[in-house]
Amino acid sequence: MAVDTATALGSQFGRYLVAGGIAALANYGSRFIFSRWFSFEVAVTLAFCVGLCTGFCLMRSFAFRASTRPARQQALGYMTVNLFALLQTYIVSSLLRALLLPLLDSPGAAEAIAHAMGVAVPVVTSYFGHRLLTFKS
Repeated sequence: MAVDTATALGSQFGRYLVAGGIAALANYGSRFIFSRWFSFEVAVTLAFCVGLCTGFCLMRSFAFRASTRPARQQALGYMTVNLFALLQTYIVSSLLRALLLPLLDSPGAAEAIAHAMGVAVPVVTSYFGHRLLTFKS
């Protein structure tokens, strides 16, 4: 069964994945910059904030554009859903880093892998949180 790309990207979940993917790249990429000056845990948290701002703008204008809620209510809902996502990201990233550090010769590689997995974990929970809370019609 072939997936029609235009239909998939036209769906709300498809648009969410595109917008979320861009926000995740902003999150992931900025962590490398923040890691120059901060500990891994602080860098992950700051990078999450970069992804948060990027994601809200993209979700509001692209993925959930049918929402009629005022921007302030959307922003509050977005922050609420993403605090839960931050907790998931932080825990997964920190635990995986601790598990991978002894196995890999490169702390940088362990941190990169751990953070990538941490960013990926809240994709589904965040979609439903945003659909049902942040951007409900």
